[in-house]
Amino acid sequence: MSEMITDIGIDLGTATVIIYVKGKGIVLKEPSVVAYDTRTGKVFCVGREAYTMIGRTPDRIRAVKPLDQGVISDHELCEKMLQYFLKKVYQNALLKPRVALCVPSAITDVESRAVVEAAVKAGARKVYLIEEPVAAAIGAKIDISKPSGSMVLDIGGGTADIAVLSLSGIVQKESVKIGGDRFDQAIVRYLRERYGLLVGEKMAEQVKREIGTVAQEPGDDSFEVKGRNLSTGLPEKRTVTAKELQPCLLEMAEQIVQAMQAVLERTPPELVGDISTAGIVMTGGGSLLRGMDELVQKRLRVTARVAEEAEDCVAIGTGRCFEYIDQLSEDVIRYAVNR
Repeated sequence: MSEMITDIGIDLGTATVIIYVKGKGIVLKEPSVVAYDTRTGKVFCVGREAYTMIGRTPDRIRAVKPLDQGVISDHELCEKMLQYFLKKVYQNALLKPRVALCVPSAITDVESRAVVEAAVKAGARKVYLIEEPVAAAIGAKIDISKPSGSMVLDIGGGTADIAVLSLSGIVQKESVKIGGDRFDQAIVRYLRERYGLLVGEKMAEQVKREIGTVAQEPGDDSFEVKGRNLSTGLPEKRTVTAKELQPCLLEMAEQIVQAMQAVLERTPPELVGDISTAGIVMTGGGSLLRGMDELVQKRLRVTARVAEEAEDCVAIGTGRCFEYIDQLSEDVIRYAVNR
């Protein structure tokens, strides 16, 4: 990799870490998982390899996600994970990179400092924090510098971030702790309560990707789920349908839409008019849930579209934010550190 690269954008997601390097594009996309020895604290592996260990490790080894609902839950493991990923994409020991990290809109100052500290210890020279919906808008090629309203919904693994943007700043925003992980948990809960079948989070995520939907017409898709029968303790397979899972996923999706409605109600009418013309842009892996755009459109009566490269939009926008650093207002760049 070129020795001249000094700007790196990181989407430090609850489910996935995506890294964008200036001039290279997306260079890394791996699960936010660390496997370590509980006795010694030694890290065995990080990312994709660690993800395969979830639910399959002996007692002394744990495979965990260092982030929960968009914020760091284990500082030490998050720092080690960042170090591993940064070293993988950037190996110039002399010229340390500038790093931009995206964070949920509702992040606190304490949480912000924790993210910055982890990045600095991982080798960053200068750290910027940019709010997720702003990064998503930049990544989706929305011109946020214009004096007209744009509305962005970013559904990640841990949070759904909503913002109305105008003149390179945030006019209204909301962050709700509902994302892909909560949809997975809803599937786990449904299967346990309905069939007495216990499944792991990886199986639940697979079910969501294959047949998960919040569409009004769920269709006839079905999927064979593998888990453990809670009564007998024995392995069991059961076929579930998109139609039966739809209500539990819809319950979560409705909460996101309600938060969007609350943001619109607080937005100046002129900007609401702009949004009704331009529509709402949806990003993040959660926006790919079947029927999500249809639900937003139906409830808010505004056109909604899923951005191209929706899963990567936040990382792309985080990496490209250096181009706009002088234009973006302080409520967008929340915190900066020089070494």
